[in-house]
Amino acid sequence: MHHSHFSRKKYLSLFLLFIAVSLTFSCKRNRKHKEPVHTDFSYDDFAEQLKTRIVPLDSLDKTNYRSIQHNVRFAYEHNDHDPIWLSHGYKADDAAIKILQELEDIKWDGLNPENYHISELRKLQGKLGKKETTLAEAMAFDTALTNSYLQAASDLMFGRIAPKKADSLWFHANDSSWNAAGVLPNMQTKFASLSTFRSKVPTYNLLCNEYKHYSTLSTDATLISAITALRDSELTVDAKTECITTIINKEAPWITTALNDSVSEWTQLITTYQNYTGIKPTGKLDSTTIASLTTLPDSVLPKIGANLERVRWMQHDFGNLYVLVDIPLMQLFLRENGKNSMHMRVVVGKMERQTPSLYARMANVVINPPWGVPPTILKKEVLPGIQKSGGAYLAKKGLKIYDNKGKPINVATITAKNYKRYNYKQAPGDDNALGYVKFNLPNPWDIYLHDTPHRGDFVKRYRALSSGCIRLEFPQEMALYILGQLEKKKIDQDKLDSIIETHKTQWNVLSNKIPVHITYLTAFEDTTGQHINFINDVYHRDNKLIALMGK
Repeated sequence: MHHSHFSRKKYLSLFLLFIAVSLTFSCKRNRKHKEPVHTDFSYDDFAEQLKTRIVPLDSLDKTNYRSIQHNVRFAYEHNDHDPIWLSHGYKADDAAIKILQELEDIKWDGLNPENYHISELRKLQGKLGKKETTLAEAMAFDTALTNSYLQAASDLMFGRIAPKKADSLWFHANDSSWNAAGVLPNMQTKFASLSTFRSKVPTYNLLCNEYKHYSTLSTDATLISAITALRDSELTVDAKTECITTIINKEAPWITTALNDSVSEWTQLITTYQNYTGIKPTGKLDSTTIASLTTLPDSVLPKIGANLERVRWMQHDFGNLYVLVDIPLMQLFLRENGKNSMHMRVVVGKMERQTPSLYARMANVVINPPWGVPPTILKKEVLPGIQKSGGAYLAKKGLKIYDNKGKPINVATITAKNYKRYNYKQAPGDDNALGYVKFNLPNPWDIYLHDTPHRGDFVKRYRALSSGCIRLEFPQEMALYILGQLEKKKIDQDKLDSIIETHKTQWNVLSNKIPVHITYLTAFEDTTGQHINFINDVYHRDNKLIALMGK
């Protein structure tokens, strides 16, 4: 198992808790025994048989405590080995019936219900509650449903695929607390839906709705007919227009147009559809747009499913205040209580220096930051520049070289063998690579958010242009918002300007360390937060995850 369902300390505390809780279950069992039993079997028979089949927990064995099998044993031991899902007469109880339906509905999470043996469970359910029902059949159903519940709960909270199998640059750890085994003994009195384990991040619910929407569209005869007709190159202009309108109205019924003197309603329709599907918004029916319009809806489902999995890889709940950067969208959102307080374009890492997905906390805001050249840029850019032009290269870039004690070093002494021994720094100023503001989020990959002197990049549609760090469209506005609104410091634009003019570095440590989620989602909500937009897979990461999800 790759999931860290709970730490050893959490497990130990949960274990001790259930020693206390289990004392209440003898009362629960006695209540059951007072009810009439409609078969030749009893809860005692079930418990005695189950004890012989389930290996007891070994409290000293820490090697396997994360496994589903371990948690199955944990649940039954704390239920006195009584059935979890059966009422008297060995019938599936209300909780079992609800969970079976939830396992079927897990398809809207982009997960296959057969991963949780739904067909087999339905067959076993059909054998229950009859005179000829055997203890073995009752036990098979109860233990199989317990296993499926735990597996589904785990997959919903942590994802089905180990992130590193699909994306070597995914470092966005999910440290959520998982207690599915703990809720099972109380299932008959306090129902715990699988929804308990679904992500609370707003994107997740929108993606589920989009998955349901495209699943429904895959059986829509009118839509399929329009897509099939549009593939015919002999189509008249009027028929083509009708097909396109039908497809867009079906796939994105929320798209509206309005009378406008400068932009026709047709151009508005095509442009909005292009934005929705991640195509360059030209307003023209180019080959990419036609290819998207003629894509069958069921072939869109794997992309939505892959992004649902990515959200499951992240924390269960982002809380009330956080920064989110979506790399493929190349945009940043500062969110408070579910609403965007700030939203801007960003520049992310170029293809050969991709920005990783990670979670960190913003620790401080630096005004007039100095810039120390990172190892990758040092090797690929600075060393070749020195070898070619020497001091002229350093002067052009505003760089100076220092030893570990801060003593200046003559560029003439730098060689390919010794260059790593020294620090290469750029003083604060107008040409500094980090601009005037830097937002530090300490992490092992030295990724941070910062200003840039290259302001012209933000008008470009393709903004995968940096060396890995994230450049901000409105860095000063964000600094003022964080320091003024959130940190309650006395600062405005005039004061910020006067600090910048000194060219002296000022560190502002944050009392409230803001969570920053840098993620990779190729299906993400629009700025209204109401609809999902599809996004160009800038680093070509979708196919590998889709293939793993399909296995």
